Amino acid sequence: MTKYLLDYQEGERVVAFCLVKNKEAGVASNQSEYLNLELGDRSGTIMAKLWDVSPEMKEWIAVKSVVKIDATVQLYRGKKQLVIQRIRPAAASDEVAMESLIPVSPVPVDELWAKLEATVDSLKSNTLKAIIREALATEEIRDRLRHYPAGVRMHHNYYHGLLEHIVSLLTAAQSLLPLYPQVDRDVLYATCILHDIGKLYELSDPIAPDYTTPGQLIGHLVMGVEMVSGICRKLDIPLGDAEVLHLKHCILSHHGEVENGWGSAVSGKTPTAVLFHYLDQIDSKINALGQTLADMSEDEEWAYAGALRRKVWRGY
Repeated sequence: MTKYLLDYQEGERVVAFCLVKNKEAGVASNQSEYLNLELGDRSGTIMAKLWDVSPEMKEWIAVKSVVKIDATVQLYRGKKQLVIQRIRPAAASDEVAMESLIPVSPVPVDELWAKLEATVDSLKSNTLKAIIREALATEEIRDRLRHYPAGVRMHHNYYHGLLEHIVSLLTAAQSLLPLYPQVDRDVLYATCILHDIGKLYELSDPIAPDYTTPGQLIGHLVMGVEMVSGICRKLDIPLGDAEVLHLKHCILSHHGEVENGWGSAVSGKTPTAVLFHYLDQIDSKINALGQTLADMSEDEEWAYAGALRRKVWRGY
């Protein structure tokens, strides 16, 4: 059975390939330089200390690089950290699989993609179906959607996590639609699929994502609406089309009321927009809470959940 970084316990030796997620240089009391590294694999991330760093090592140990380490697990302020004895860059001959280096959705990507395609096929609106089909026909968008996380840290923050989030929303929407006949089915499904499409350009990459300059200056809600408008122009779909306006409204309002300060450009003004906001909140918060609970040790009863900004209880 393969053992990953977070599986090791205090005192154990770790010989493994991992991804450099972050690095900070420091100077010890004896004036020698050291590195604080955040290392990761599919089990999560762990902090590591590398002492007596040479200028050459500082150069080639870079964020998003893959390295092989020989280290020991120690406890520091109650948390596990690695003390690295040896480190080298991974070589092509090592044949390290990317899926072993970063957290990955537990649902296979092809299974998620098939569910997405089936939903698009079921749309009755030719306008919304054409917009989504055009987006998915773009090789760059399709490739990113099959790999990108839904965020850097908060929820579904793992390989093809955004696609998992979309399909989870579609499943929840399908279950709730019979209860709320005033909701527009096709606009709701289209919003599930496209609400975070701007994240494909708000985030830098699927491996060690950070926020791009456009992502920080504009944000994924507006970026997503710009993408929808661009597709409409390409397909000669009027920007004043009622379904297009409704879809863009749902995207721009999906972070909730403007007064909350969560990033919405406008507060939800239709049953579809209001329902989608709460669907998105449920799926994102429960996913983040599940990750917090999964990361807790067996003897922990409470843990802080960043997405909820409070400590949560494991329960029974």
